[in-house]
Amino acid sequence: MKARTGLLQEIFGMALESVRAHKMRSFLTTLGIVIGVMTVIAMVSVIQGLNQSIAGEIEKVGSSLITVQKFEPVRMGNLTEEERQRKDLAIEDAEAILNECPLVGGLTIQLSPDFFRLPEVKYQNLKSDNAILFGTDDNFFKVYVIYLPREGRGFTAAEIRHKARVCLLGSEVAEALFPHSNPVGKDIRIGGESFSVIGVLSKRGQMFGQSQDNIVIIPYSSLMKYFPYDLSSLQLTMTPRDPTKVEETIEQVTNLLRVRRKVPPNKPNDFSIYTQETLLTLYNQITGAAFIVMIVISSIGLLVGGIGVMNIMLVAVKERTREIGIRKAIGARAGDIVKQFLIEAVFLTGLGGVIGILVGFAVALIIRAATPLPAAVSWWSVFLGLSVSMAVGLFFGIFPAQKAARMEPIVCLRYE
Repeated sequence: MKARTGLLQEIFGMALESVRAHKMRSFLTTLGIVIGVMTVIAMVSVIQGLNQSIAGEIEKVGSSLITVQKFEPVRMGNLTEEERQRKDLAIEDAEAILNECPLVGGLTIQLSPDFFRLPEVKYQNLKSDNAILFGTDDNFFKVYVIYLPREGRGFTAAEIRHKARVCLLGSEVAEALFPHSNPVGKDIRIGGESFSVIGVLSKRGQMFGQSQDNIVIIPYSSLMKYFPYDLSSLQLTMTPRDPTKVEETIEQVTNLLRVRRKVPPNKPNDFSIYTQETLLTLYNQITGAAFIVMIVISSIGLLVGGIGVMNIMLVAVKERTREIGIRKAIGARAGDIVKQFLIEAVFLTGLGGVIGILVGFAVALIIRAATPLPAAVSWWSVFLGLSVSMAVGLFFGIFPAQKAARMEPIVCLRYE
């Protein structure tokens, strides 16, 4: 056992000495491995970070929320003919759901102004740039508990009914308009209209670089009275009375809307109904496709690196022909020669894998620091990168190693 261990140590030492003796050649040989592994590590870190961020947001909002809107939440390309002909949802649909769907516990309405006519939000000579305005009702904070005001209060049913000119500000808007004072009770201008601030929302932070606090909320009835609005943006969000009966609630709401919208039994829904889990599934499908593309790209680098390793190992076999003959002449077996060259190939690609892992993590950290994209270190990706790089060396080192092992000692010793 000690003899075999000593032999492996000797072989490993020879591989290390070969790398030291040809530093530039070794670096160029492993460059493809470094690029391939770096790509995998960096992209996996970013994708894992995004996955954790999305999952965290869904957990905060609540995975049992059910949303109904005119179009699917994620669309690729232009609208189809069927989508262009869809009717808008109506406020009356919300009332019907609350009255005729006993499984629905709570429901809130969200309506946006015309996208091309976003009103300016100002207080005296201060203004908030690109603030997002939308209208909702008095149930909003019962459904979206994460938006509960940190100061002031939410809307009352009377304010919704009487189209009151009241509003709540996101924390970013509040800081921009009232940097040194409490905004509650103050009057601001939204477009050409005066609205009284009745509350400030809790801070939410950013998501994909987009602030979730640069918002202004007013009653949806006031939005419809004072601003051009886009009814196709109407969104109905509800909670099931029993969180364990999400699917049954969806089926009940779907059946009601199909009847109200006169959808024939043999036709698909002409509206979209989904949960937060549906969004997470769609997102995972998108990142899964990105992951496959990343694997293809990194595989090209690994293939190039593997071919480079095989080429260099063939050169090494040629250069060390006499050494092989001497080793065989003093008793080295074919298996020992194979091990020598395989260990050298695996050592080369493993070294490239380690460098690729370090560079990949560095790139991921730079992305996290310099962009809105999150990045999370995943230790399984380290294991994957190192294992794949060493497997590449093992695979592409087999042919040169076997070629060296098949050489005849006499021929090797005569080689000049």
